Amino acid sequence: MTPTVAIVGRPNVGKSTLFNRLVGKKLALVDDRPGVTRDRREGEARLGDLEFRIVDTAGLEESTEESLLGRMRAQTEAAIGDADIILFVVDARVGILPADRPFAEMVRRSGKPVILIANKAEGGAGMAGAYEAFSLGLGDPIPFSAEHGEGLADLFEALMPFFPEPGDEEEEDDPNKPLKVAIVGRPNAGKSTLINRMVGEERLLTGPEAGITRDSISLDWEWRGRAIKLFDTAGLRKRSRVEDKLEKLSVADALRAVQFAEVVVILLDATIPFEKQDLSIVDLVEQEGRALVIGINKWDLVADQPGLLKDLKEKATRLLPQVRGAPVVPLSGLAGSGIDPLMKAILQVYETWNTRISTARLNQWLTEAQEANPPPAVSGRRIKIRYMTQIKARPPHFAIFGNQLDALPTSYTRYLVNSIREAFKLPGVPIRVSLRTGQNPFDKGRK
Repeated sequence: MTPTVAIVGRPNVGKSTLFNRLVGKKLALVDDRPGVTRDRREGEARLGDLEFRIVDTAGLEESTEESLLGRMRAQTEAAIGDADIILFVVDARVGILPADRPFAEMVRRSGKPVILIANKAEGGAGMAGAYEAFSLGLGDPIPFSAEHGEGLADLFEALMPFFPEPGDEEEEDDPNKPLKVAIVGRPNAGKSTLINRMVGEERLLTGPEAGITRDSISLDWEWRGRAIKLFDTAGLRKRSRVEDKLEKLSVADALRAVQFAEVVVILLDATIPFEKQDLSIVDLVEQEGRALVIGINKWDLVADQPGLLKDLKEKATRLLPQVRGAPVVPLSGLAGSGIDPLMKAILQVYETWNTRISTARLNQWLTEAQEANPPPAVSGRRIKIRYMTQIKARPPHFAIFGNQLDALPTSYTRYLVNSIREAFKLPGVPIRVSLRTGQNPFDKGRK
């Protein structure tokens, strides 16, 4: 369950600026007038590898229940009640005012974890006010500047103890939730025939005419007790050959199926595998961040099966580096062979797609990777890579922090991606790496 963090404090201490900083978008109206934020605003926030729901509240002011300020206070009290963690914000430039104390007491009485933020302390200007905040009895204040992003690393460290280990909940797989699998490929690769064989029914219209399946069709199925939702799609043709309006709609529907899926099976025709269009489809799957399995259909028509399988695996490694190691499964939709190996590959690559790696393991690997192949020097100064963390899964996405990373060659980034894939066994899934430069490791950077 995603934790809820509430930002509370008297008016004009910078709560909405902090909210915008954590959410990354200007969702809250910011102004110097007290009471600008009249309602609770909520957003999805991320700080390093911590993800949480953030609530921006109206400023706490003593008031009657009938007044607007009374309603604002009631909203804030409700937010405190709903929160798992409270960020209590004070203005370090003006110090602690009498108005801060009764509401600090309210927050303390809630029994919720409280992190005290002494905001507007940029450049050390508000350090006296930050020290004064000790008197509130809410623990050590964090000198902070929401406007300039100073203190985010300290906030990250303060929040960490209240979060589960990265991925503890995300990696749990609910067997009652259907695993979404899209079957894609060129027209007439045998997608509908394969699905009919999998579900054991003639559910989909099949035939030798290319493009007979016009729409993306979903079917609920179960394999060995695991719920599966299968998507058969209209064959993806080259755009220059997409002529009539209905076929354009079908291609768009297939693209949506890829976006909706968790695992994509690209079905190749064993008699004409790895055409240019197949590579374009894999590019689409990679761009959408989906896990990939390569199914080689019509395997019953192949004479030299061991030789062709070896050749296809070598081609997959060479032609599809962005999803290196994707399983290659020979099968026959018509004969019904290879379905169990296909499903095992789908479940395995789905598990890989959901992988979460602890920050400690990543940084141990990062040290070893740099020792084996140090980053290059730029203008006589070696690029420094200092820190790494995983910021999301599905697919695995990593952030690397350091200096001069904008000058890091693409070849070195590729080396890191390939090393991550090998070290942590991540075959068949796209790997995202964001390079972030700056003193603050949580500043947004380039991908």
